[in-house]
Amino acid sequence: MNANLKKLYEKLKLIRYYEHAEGIMYFDFETCVPKDAMENEGDTMSFFSNQAFKIKKSKAFEELVIDLYKDINSLDYLDQILVKDLYEDYQKAKNITPKMELAMSKVYNQAYIDWLKAKNEKNYKLFVPSFKKVIDISKKQIELRENRLDDLYDNMLNDCEKGLLQKELDVFFNDLKNGLIELIGKIKKSKKKIRKDFLSRIVPIYKQEAFSKYLLELNGYDFNRGYLTTTEHPFTSSIAKDDARVTTHYHEDMVLSNIYSIIHEGGHAILMQNEPEVDYEHFINDNVTNGMHESVSRFFENVIGRSKAYVHLIYPKFIETFEEFSDISEQELYEAINIVEPSLIRTEADEVTYGLHIVIRYEMEKKLASGELKVKDAPKEWNRLYKEYLGVKPKDDSEGILQDVHWTGGFGYFPSYAIGNAYNAMYLKELRKEYNFEELIEKGDFKTINSWLKEHVFKDANHLDPKDWIKQITNKELSAKDFLEYLNNKYKDIYKF
Repeated sequence: MNANLKKLYEKLKLIRYYEHAEGIMYFDFETCVPKDAMENEGDTMSFFSNQAFKIKKSKAFEELVIDLYKDINSLDYLDQILVKDLYEDYQKAKNITPKMELAMSKVYNQAYIDWLKAKNEKNYKLFVPSFKKVIDISKKQIELRENRLDDLYDNMLNDCEKGLLQKELDVFFNDLKNGLIELIGKIKKSKKKIRKDFLSRIVPIYKQEAFSKYLLELNGYDFNRGYLTTTEHPFTSSIAKDDARVTTHYHEDMVLSNIYSIIHEGGHAILMQNEPEVDYEHFINDNVTNGMHESVSRFFENVIGRSKAYVHLIYPKFIETFEEFSDISEQELYEAINIVEPSLIRTEADEVTYGLHIVIRYEMEKKLASGELKVKDAPKEWNRLYKEYLGVKPKDDSEGILQDVHWTGGFGYFPSYAIGNAYNAMYLKELRKEYNFEELIEKGDFKTINSWLKEHVFKDANHLDPKDWIKQITNKELSAKDFLEYLNNKYKDIYKF
């Protein structure tokens, strides 16, 4: 091995230890830390994060990265990816000192604490000071970059989905918005009535826990390398190799909420558990973009989980576990799972209207990043857009602008959900060329499905930028076309329009 590369690996191994410790604390922070201990826990996380950052900021580490980058063509393919990414990170962080990084980290941790308090008290004003600091510190970080793009929000988007900037996303979201509004119009005119009165029946948490484990194992999640618990806002955490943890939030009167949260988060974890071993060896694991990740989680949640074939597969176990629904037929359950109704909460939204929730956030992020929209006025704009696009209005900030945790960490993530939907609709077409997809689901053959995903979707996800990755899988550029086609075909059958 190249002598410099060997030295780099040793330093990256130490960084990995610090990040592993921070990851465990972050999981604790989001799931079970006592309320009064949150600030101290946040400070401890910031300390460990800062130790890793100090190694990256050391003269020895930076010189190794610079020297290896100069001679990058002498390295093998995977080490070229590693060094290229580290050099880009070096350019981003070159002018940020460890002291500045520690202060920035504390801003984000405090923002989470303040968001949680504001959401619980349904009072956006409690979050405003932290929200302003998050935006300001994000701007400062980007302004200090040597490789920054001209537009502030483009930098934020690029951090989440490399290469996809406003120029492309404005077209994508415009096509998506128009297509969704047209489809929703057709559904509204439909005379089809879907029964939903049973959806709020009370189901004990212990039953939901048992069904959650069944679903995760069914879909291919390995509990020997994973863990399930609860949190305020469900997430999945890749803490380390062989440690991909899933969280959910149980509601006694919203059993479907947990079911589809579990399927979604389990999708993230299945991707994490199937990253190539060689990527860990070369320190390029967990290099997948948000859009790639969301494509997989929403593939499991919607394309698989809300399909007629999947409902047929799980229906017997569903009725066995939840006798509260013993009078509900398989068809009634399938239709209720796919009912289209404008709603307030993004995570509870149906497959069709969900995209408009993301359109709203994309439009708001652009305005907040540019300063066109002031932080104090954000709830008013939020409520206006929800009324205009979805015809609903929040009764308080908790079910409005405070419903999501994402803005405690800055902007750019939300578009990933819609991009992910588009990606998976595109590669679904490729999967169908090789297999009868519905037949595989009905048989519960997730070994075949996950093997296909592993070979075509997961294998090079850490290696390629999004544009090259989706082009390699589908030989097409990102667009909303396949996703809109998928939705129209599915909901035409359900709503008979």
